[in-house]
Amino acid sequence: MKILLEIQVLRSPWSIQTLYRLFHQCRKTFAPLNLSDYEAIGRCEQEVPEYFNFAGDVLDKWSQIEKERKEPSNPALWWINGKGGERKWSFEELGFESRKVANVLSGPCGLQRGDRIIVILPRIPEWWLLNTACMRTGVVFIPGTTQLTAKDICYRLLASKAKCIVTIDELAPAVDSVASKCQFLKTKLIVSESRRAEWLNFSDLFKAASAVHNCVKTRSQDPMTIYFTSGTTGFPKMVEHSYGSFGLGFFICGRYWMNLTPSDIVWNMSDTGWIKAAIGNVFGPWFQGTCVFVHAMPQFDPKVILNTLCRYPVTTLCSAPTLYRMLVQHDLTRYAFKTLKHCLSGGEPVNPEVMEQWKSQTGLNIYEAYGQTEVIIDEKGSVLPPGKEGDIAIKIDAKRPFTFFTRYVDDPVKTASTIRGNFYITGDRGSMDEDGYIWFMGRSDDVIISSGYRIGPFEVESALIEHPAVVESAVVSSPDPIRGEVVKAFVVLSPSFKTQDLKKLACELQDHVKKVTAPYKYPRKIEFVEQLPKTITGKIRRSELRNKEFKKSQLYGP
Repeated sequence: MKILLEIQVLRSPWSIQTLYRLFHQCRKTFAPLNLSDYEAIGRCEQEVPEYFNFAGDVLDKWSQIEKERKEPSNPALWWINGKGGERKWSFEELGFESRKVANVLSGPCGLQRGDRIIVILPRIPEWWLLNTACMRTGVVFIPGTTQLTAKDICYRLLASKAKCIVTIDELAPAVDSVASKCQFLKTKLIVSESRRAEWLNFSDLFKAASAVHNCVKTRSQDPMTIYFTSGTTGFPKMVEHSYGSFGLGFFICGRYWMNLTPSDIVWNMSDTGWIKAAIGNVFGPWFQGTCVFVHAMPQFDPKVILNTLCRYPVTTLCSAPTLYRMLVQHDLTRYAFKTLKHCLSGGEPVNPEVMEQWKSQTGLNIYEAYGQTEVIIDEKGSVLPPGKEGDIAIKIDAKRPFTFFTRYVDDPVKTASTIRGNFYITGDRGSMDEDGYIWFMGRSDDVIISSGYRIGPFEVESALIEHPAVVESAVVSSPDPIRGEVVKAFVVLSPSFKTQDLKKLACELQDHVKKVTAPYKYPRKIEFVEQLPKTITGKIRRSELRNKEFKKSQLYGP
């Protein structure tokens, strides 16, 4: 697979000087930093401030700017549910509501600065309120996808030592089934119109909470959020980000890649459990004073998406390549996107033919996000010449860039493994051509990226082995025209199951995996084999299986 990834610096009609003046209209109220400072910090041309808090230093400043303006402006958040429900918040209203939630966290929920909270919510406004409220209180925010099972939730509660969990009616039973095993869990908060025994009700507490709250003073290096990310071996690792790496780190992203201004409306479709939701739904757009548009649809529906783009004044669309693959299956010339002007994608490569089809039917390019100042190095950390395949790495010299994640929590060995000499290893393979462009080849490990979801083979193999029919299995990625990659399992059966209807057995194994772990991880393809290829030490050669899968497909060309 060879995808040319171009990074383009896009020019915005709103200059830094214009935004600078807007901020300085309220200079008596604001801290010394301004947007020009934030850009200089993002470019590593200026030192990271000792103290920074996105809620207090950015969101509250946009709120103040709103008060000073005489003309109406876009809302900070515009949420619809597709059934007639709609909510709009200005930055001032966002501040008011999030301060109430901050008092809920520090009051009835009993959370203190540095405590951890797991938030498993769909695309509902409360997710944005809780995210912002955690910044205001210094509580560490740990998002999770609503596809998590009871086993997934239990693992995350135990590993993170979270004191509070927030979720909806559908997932409350799963939490209750494992809560007794999680000794650190003290509070369960439900976002629901109904009451549930042993749970605090978010709506009740929100109504009673005061809107007076002073944002905590946080250092740039203080932990702000933790993401569980899948890897090649073992269960998901905890990746920690700070107020600096998240809050400050995405200014450049919102300004140049997303090309956002205060007059834009961005629709980012990422699942709330993934880091792309933070990039495209919080830090990237709100740093620029941009409206975040949200549709609550639980699953991608191409017709709903296309009609929404026609009906609402969305200017910027951001999604995983899966969405674009789905949309180009339709006749896009029948739809009039009157305001859409900028399209983005990330998480995995967009197929060249999909880019071409989207461009020919809409007249718009798809801009992919990848990397900062990458080079290609070999196993010894030496820079390779043009055309040679190697590891895509970022030179860090003596000082680690502040935009990097802080650490793998409780895993110093894993944290240290990301550094090779003076380089940070991204985990991707590629080559650089004579013009300095990076050609992405694929992951250097066995992580599967399907529809933007990261899936570790170990998790799926662990689920499969629990079924009595499975002796052993190997899980790899397999090309797919819509999802880019899907999970494929090579399964060695127990002798007593070899005479069964294999088609029915494959469906049974798929259903089994859906029940044991998050449904998005189940193997969409299953191939029964007599044995798996292994090294002399007995390690399964997943790369051999994966290479065969991609060789069989002409999806990505020669």
